[in-house]
Amino acid sequence: MTFFAHRFVNRCLLATILAATAIPVVALADADTAWQASRQMVLVITPDWNADHGTLRAFERDGDGWKATVEAQDVTVGRSGSAWGIGLNPAQADGPQKHEGDGRAAAGVYRVGPIFGYASSADTHMPYEAMQYTDWCVDVDGSPYYNQIVDTKKVGEKAVEGASEPMRRDLHLAGDQRYKIGFVIEHNAEGKRGGGSCIFAHLWKSPTDATAGCTAMPESVMRRLVAWMKPEEHPVFVLLPQSEYERLRTSWHLPALGKQP
Repeated sequence: MTFFAHRFVNRCLLATILAATAIPVVALADADTAWQASRQMVLVITPDWNADHGTLRAFERDGDGWKATVEAQDVTVGRSGSAWGIGLNPAQADGPQKHEGDGRAAAGVYRVGPIFGYASSADTHMPYEAMQYTDWCVDVDGSPYYNQIVDTKKVGEKAVEGASEPMRRDLHLAGDQRYKIGFVIEHNAEGKRGGGSCIFAHLWKSPTDATAGCTAMPESVMRRLVAWMKPEEHPVFVLLPQSEYERLRTSWHLPALGKQP
């Protein structure tokens, strides 16, 4: 569900540590310009707008185009399906539009932000932040910290009143392991009010449990992805229903789904 700020957002964008304020990400108008520098892509395709599951693949791009590096894997997405979010791609008028609390995953193209988890470190080249009991992602529409991960030791307990996203779910929610390891999907990075918040890729509870708007997968798949991604390759996360993938694949320069490894 996501964009972090306070301690997290600048690491997300500038690879610095413990930023004091959120830095907005400006969505570029031209699709090719927006992610032409990206050489790694995590791609999720769902059967349709209302499907709560999909298939994840990962690709690397070189001079010859996109090549598959991670075979097709089952994932779960929002319990209500997916909807167009706010990311790198041009806004799309046809199809549902993402808003706070709709239970839909964010469709579109997004930067991959920091890796987060319960452990003090992780096998990843990406910026990593160990979550603490006091870290929350604020999903309260209208909060000055909306769609940011904040530390209550820095902003105070009052700043997260009403928030439903503790980042240490294991400590707050009876041992829940879903945020044991995951990464930020930089949806609604400017924190547009009501646009949807806290969109992550994280571990699934089970193959049949959908999410509140995130993309969930087995731990083995997640660890393979976070070990593979590199900041210098500018990884992006793409989620689209099958019909939209077919419509946009050529103009958005997305991978062709040919032979998988």
